Amino acid sequence: MDTLKRRLLDFTIIFGLWLLLTWSLDWQGLIVGAILAVLIAFFLSGLLPEKAGRLFSPVRWFWALVHMALLSFWIIVANFDVLYRVVHPNLPIRPGIVKIKTTLKSDQAKAFLANSITLTPGTLTVDVIGDSLYVHWINVHERLEDTEAMTRDIAGRFESTLRRVFD
Repeated sequence: MDTLKRRLLDFTIIFGLWLLLTWSLDWQGLIVGAILAVLIAFFLSGLLPEKAGRLFSPVRWFWALVHMALLSFWIIVANFDVLYRVVHPNLPIRPGIVKIKTTLKSDQAKAFLANSITLTPGTLTVDVIGDSLYVHWINVHERLEDTEAMTRDIAGRFESTLRRVFD
């Protein structure tokens, strides 16, 4: 999509959101909303997803809710794991940075995966390069060269739902 069409689409979406949020059709609000929408569309064009119509798919919203429930579950499990490691007399940790591979395609999906990993206690996404994520892990219990096992242990629980939401 060329730049002008993209900016017009962004303007339309942003101005529509402005109208929904203000819920007013007085001329001052329309002028301010139009000016803000033009500025945002001009300076931040391309931040909105390319296929913005996907945002309104009920199936994607369902899988987003499933992902939030799954993420909440794994956050609780990870909290208990970190608690165990903190109160254990020998403090059984082997921290390290591991490389995992993702099969997610879109940048938004990769960002959500990185955030989901970071929100889970004991892991922190350090960097995302292409389809690789570098994650600081509190207890590296496998060989660092085994990328498939690391991916399965860290990202495998999130990728399937995120794929249904974003890809």
